[in-house]
Amino acid sequence: MQISDFIPTAALRPYIASYKVIESAGGSLNRVLPSTSLAMAFCFKGQVSYQNESQKVVLPFALLTGLQKSARLINYDQDTATLIVMFKETGAAAFCRQPLHELFGQSVGLDNYFKISEITALQYQFRGCNTHSERIALVEHFLLSKLLSYDTDKLILQAADKIRMEKGNIKIKELAALFCLSQDAFEKRFRKVIGTTPKQFAYLIRMNAVIAAQKSSASFLDWAFDSGYYDQSHFIKDFKTYTGLTPSNFFSSASFW
Repeated sequence: MQISDFIPTAALRPYIASYKVIESAGGSLNRVLPSTSLAMAFCFKGQVSYQNESQKVVLPFALLTGLQKSARLINYDQDTATLIVMFKETGAAAFCRQPLHELFGQSVGLDNYFKISEITALQYQFRGCNTHSERIALVEHFLLSKLLSYDTDKLILQAADKIRMEKGNIKIKELAALFCLSQDAFEKRFRKVIGTTPKQFAYLIRMNAVIAAQKSSASFLDWAFDSGYYDQSHFIKDFKTYTGLTPSNFFSSASFW
């Protein structure tokens, strides 16, 4: 599997972190960890599917994926290629009028958000592209045409930054008070922009920090304490929910991103 990263054009950088092109010549099964941002994917070659113990769900050409609580297993058939738009944490709200928190834990066809005729036209136009630069230019043209009149909610952006700075170890009630909002008003505003509750977002940040540290030589108890947990069993339960594996199995497993 080959993964290539590309930087968005200047007009889209306030909303999009990067583009990823994932190519699998021989076919592969990859574990995708939960992110703190939504993603839009275009499978322009071959077939991609979600896989679990009981079934395989083939994905459409274009889809939008909300924030997830747990890792997903993505199966790439032979000779498959996908372009993924990695939004910034508050970026997807600039293109979608629908409440983003309704997407939590889901992946839905892009035709649920935009006209079927537009998605069909995109699929046809992808067939005429020969390079990744051409494909990205096509997607950027589509996104720019869908850009809403949107001002980033700076308060929520600051709240997300605060959660990240604390590595997820922060009480939401105290965070709301810091921004002079009631907890209920803060949570509603946060869900609208980020796509999930601040508590769930803090969980994702906390587990992301654990993975980024990759302290494979430390004990599970050390991991737990470093991550703000008070007991090892709670930490391992959350870790397994997030990755689908125990810490020891995860760090000895195949590739993930």
